Amino acid sequence: MAELTLKISAFQDVDAYREQNWTGTFEDYLQVVRKNPNIARNAFQRIYDMILSYGREEYIDSKKKLVHYFFFDDPTSDGADGIYGLDIPLMRLVNVFKSAANRYGTERRVILLHGPVGSSKSTIVRLLKKGLEAYSQKPDGALYTFDWYLDDVREDGTPFREHMPCPMHEEPLRLIPAEWRTKAFEELGLTGGTYPLNVEGDLCPACRYVFRQLMSRYKGDFNKVMEHVKVRRFMMSEKDRQGIGTFQPKDEKNQDSTELTGDINYRKIAIYGSDSDPRAFNFDGEFHIANRGIIEFIEVLKLDVAFLYDLLGASQEHKIKPKKFAQTDIDEVIIGHTNEAEYKKLLNNEFMEALRDRTVKIDIPYITKLSQEVRIYEKDYNKKKIVGKHIAPHTLEMAAMWAVATRLEDPKKANLSVTQKLKLYDGKMLPGFTEESVKELRKETEREGLDGISPRYIQDKISNALVSEKASGCINPFLLLNELDSGLAGHSLINREDDRKRFRELIATVKQEYEDLVKSEVQRAISADEEALGKLCANYIDNIKAYTQKEKVKNKYTGQFEEPDERLMRSIEEKIDIAESRKDDFRREIMNYIGALAVEGKKFDFRTNERLYKALELKLFEDQKDSIKLTTLVSNVVDRETQEKIDVVKQRMVRNYGYCDVCATDVLNFVASIFARGDAKD
Repeated sequence: MAELTLKISAFQDVDAYREQNWTGTFEDYLQVVRKNPNIARNAFQRIYDMILSYGREEYIDSKKKLVHYFFFDDPTSDGADGIYGLDIPLMRLVNVFKSAANRYGTERRVILLHGPVGSSKSTIVRLLKKGLEAYSQKPDGALYTFDWYLDDVREDGTPFREHMPCPMHEEPLRLIPAEWRTKAFEELGLTGGTYPLNVEGDLCPACRYVFRQLMSRYKGDFNKVMEHVKVRRFMMSEKDRQGIGTFQPKDEKNQDSTELTGDINYRKIAIYGSDSDPRAFNFDGEFHIANRGIIEFIEVLKLDVAFLYDLLGASQEHKIKPKKFAQTDIDEVIIGHTNEAEYKKLLNNEFMEALRDRTVKIDIPYITKLSQEVRIYEKDYNKKKIVGKHIAPHTLEMAAMWAVATRLEDPKKANLSVTQKLKLYDGKMLPGFTEESVKELRKETEREGLDGISPRYIQDKISNALVSEKASGCINPFLLLNELDSGLAGHSLINREDDRKRFRELIATVKQEYEDLVKSEVQRAISADEEALGKLCANYIDNIKAYTQKEKVKNKYTGQFEEPDERLMRSIEEKIDIAESRKDDFRREIMNYIGALAVEGKKFDFRTNERLYKALELKLFEDQKDSIKLTTLVSNVVDRETQEKIDVVKQRMVRNYGYCDVCATDVLNFVASIFARGDAKD
């Protein structure tokens, strides 16, 4: 058994454990602060530094410089709570922390995350809380508190030492009386940190009581009083209620302010003789236990008005008022979140004016970038998590496309559809639109991202599709889109029939997008014969070379010199919409490209020119589709030779595009039915 225990103990970092459980005298702590004054940072400074400690990346989106903070990728939990596509709101949040860290005013405000349901408001707060826990365990995030060790005598006359931890795990420098601090910090050289050292506030009532008693006993000898103090490293932990608090309002009749500000311990009144003795009070309200860290208010605007007085004082003055005690200093970030319905009530409630005045509101909208929305679903529905079921390519992408489309406002430009707008937002370029156009599109919206379908609804329907009997081992976009459509009738958050109708129309639009996408994919799979593409390209290059140099082409079979094959060249160029008037420019462009490569000693490869590659694929597809006879799949009568060709295409679908045998067959049958109807594009 001992061997097994030893194996388990090998996973422990003993040095880290010792460092995290450091204890020392007040003198020792002063030496620690002299070496690193950042240890005495306040709560806002610590959170801001925590976010920056994971790094940041600047990038340009639609001519606007944005910053991505890696902290919000959730590095502490391997991305489990990663936030996608919300860099702009998160920049605003980090700027609030930056302002507060520098004491510019926002440290005296309640931070309110506002947005529709499922927009990741609570996830952002959860990230901050998890991050603080992890940061407090690192050397860069170290913080300390202190305990009292008091000599006393039992009833039988035997002496003993009473151990009393500071109930609010306060900064040990608060032990220095406020009137001495400025001179003491200068004298001790406690300067040079990232922020000016500025320890505000007084000790909590319990520590203040003990401090006064000891000062009285030792005739004002501060040094003697400090002999009863032991400083220790402090780890934040939501589960242990240390430095991280969470408050969720109950119904109005059951809301109790003592949950925030503590209550009298009636058992200890018999020991200390008075209910106003701080040792007979439980400093365990959420405001107390969140001191030095962060307190989260879930659905903060559902608080009873009576609670607001505590909240206002806590934010503006950094003080709370426990029952029967003077105002108590706190140092913590107050952050709440609410949905739009509750926020509208706040705007219409005249009794809430004081709260509105002390609130920094940050809108957390839904994602409006398709590629970022897809990441949400890929995180939860992937090969590692989904066992025994295959999710066909583009299934999650089509669901995400629909979700994002429901959140976008109709474009004011008559020549632009919602799906085109969606693609522009996602970084795709369309003819006639520039980055400046995208910037203007965003500016002309009023509520974009604050309405529409929540990611939770998509996740629920993906789950339904996965367990559906129709799935038969593989779910495809049509199965999921039909599931999304059927759920709209009973969707509890859709109040207007016009919205329901619009969402259904968007499902039809997304189905058409998928149809175009999958036709293109099958076309590429059919024309994915690299050898045939190479031969076609070589033939095309020989002809345009002769054309641009006004020469003739030698026929490989007859040996005769002939005019360049205009029909062949145009059949390829037309596939990518090269007009007759532009053919000469395109051909010279290709020849110049080949020449530039030759100068650099490089060989031309048709794969490196995207437009030419696409044109060759489409031409080869046109030449081969009749020989493969894909439409025969519809009649279920397929000869052996055709079946072999179809099987080759199917294997390419599996190998190159991530299909399984089931969904590759389904896709080929679907595209075959389109060709059979004569819907295939030239």
